[in-house]
Amino acid sequence: MRTHPSPVRPEVSKGQHRVTAMPMTLSTRSIRFIAALLFAALTGPAHAADKATVGSKRFTESYVLGEIITQTLTAQGIKAEHKQGLGNTGILEQALSSGAVDIYPEYTGTIVRELLKREGSPSLAELNTWLAPRGLKAAVPLGFNNTYALAMLDARASELGINTISDLLRAEAAGLRLGLSHEFLARADGWPALKAAYKLPFAAPSGLDHGLAYDAVSGRQVDLIDIYSTDAKVDTYKLRVLKDDLNFFPRYDAVLLMRMAFDATPLLKLEGRINAQTMIAMNAQAELGGQSFADVAKRFLAANGSSAVPAGSASSGATETATATAPTRATFMQRLFAPDFNKLAIEHLLLVFGSLAMAVVVGVPLGFAAWRWPGSSAWLLGAVGVVQTVPSLALLSFLIALIGGIGLLPALLALFIYALLPIVSNTCAGLKGVSTGQAQAASSLGLTRWQSLLHVQLPQAAPVMLAGVKTAAVINVGTATLAAFVGAGGFGERIVSGLAVNDTQTMLAGAVPAAVLALGLQALFSLIERRITPGLIR
Repeated sequence: MRTHPSPVRPEVSKGQHRVTAMPMTLSTRSIRFIAALLFAALTGPAHAADKATVGSKRFTESYVLGEIITQTLTAQGIKAEHKQGLGNTGILEQALSSGAVDIYPEYTGTIVRELLKREGSPSLAELNTWLAPRGLKAAVPLGFNNTYALAMLDARASELGINTISDLLRAEAAGLRLGLSHEFLARADGWPALKAAYKLPFAAPSGLDHGLAYDAVSGRQVDLIDIYSTDAKVDTYKLRVLKDDLNFFPRYDAVLLMRMAFDATPLLKLEGRINAQTMIAMNAQAELGGQSFADVAKRFLAANGSSAVPAGSASSGATETATATAPTRATFMQRLFAPDFNKLAIEHLLLVFGSLAMAVVVGVPLGFAAWRWPGSSAWLLGAVGVVQTVPSLALLSFLIALIGGIGLLPALLALFIYALLPIVSNTCAGLKGVSTGQAQAASSLGLTRWQSLLHVQLPQAAPVMLAGVKTAAVINVGTATLAAFVGAGGFGERIVSGLAVNDTQTMLAGAVPAAVLALGLQALFSLIERRITPGLIR
């Protein structure tokens, strides 16, 4: 951090005390740069008016379909951006409503039960009548039904004689361990309603990420998981899909959900062109073949062109071609330094330093207030401490609802809130740690209270205050990875997409640079501390 010398450097010798002023202000150039960067980030539109923003949820199929939509638009000369892995249905609904996202792949059953809170299986026209008051519409049915289902290892199901969901009522099934996804546990058409419909005796389990559930059931850590019917791993992991004998789950026909004003004409060529077998094959290319979502989509579009595989065909040329000529799996170094590395690094740095600058501007005065007026210390530190305990995703969801949008702003505000506690507490502790003799020495020279604060107490408290800033910076490097859930970018995008396909190398390609950045920031602040401490000692 660049500084310039203070114009006043009083020195006092009284007994063994020597008071030396330390520079505490940022350079004008640094302030202008940070201000310009934050202004551009916070005041810019969610996306350019002439660009389509495509969203997707954080599971393999949604990523692939999001890429197919994006590449189809781009091929027709329409600028398109794919915001990947935007958390759950609620976050994407908010993104559509705020205009942060224009379109994303969704399923009719989810729209009816989760968004509209209705029942039944309406036609597309009836569905759009219900969506119209929300300023939304559904179009371009893709040609396959991806329903929810429950599954077990075939060997375990045979051992207990379980073939249907109703069979879970047997006494032998009472001890089964459930590994259900977080969204399935919370959805209106998920576990609570399924449990009530079948009168299942199981208590609600802890949530398990969908991408990890297959390995958990394969390793016999859990017995029963929720799946999507087009998941690629059902056959690979030798699972038995339990029959929904009460027909609880509605149809989940894949469609494109979009804002009312969005022109879906360029995407009509996708209508009815992806059957279940083709979708399973594309999911397998990503999850089992290690291909990127963009490459899977590119290969599908290249193989099919404008006349892709009809939905009714039992097998597809796209599937056969993709399997026969699958590219070599990328190495870890190739994934680490992929073309998106610079973009993700800039986004991550903006999140960290933008939120840190905001936290310093607010946290230092709050820490000063807690020191200057001791009566306020308990509730000030208590307030920032309580906010620190709020779970990251819960805070992000709250801020999205409060702001009315996703992206950089809610992520910056969340990180700013998390950075407050170490800065406020260390500012207060640093000022409390300055001996009264220092302040008395300054007062005996005729310095006012504010002059004493500026030239004596703040410089002496600077190392402790800087330690708080360092702690906040390191915390925010790790917490910033969660910003990917709201489309703010950063290295968290790789971690989230790696979780979606349970790909350790992809997760590490995001985690390693984030860890290196944290270590680099810690070293930078340590260097700054070493440079200013000798001046304080002198």
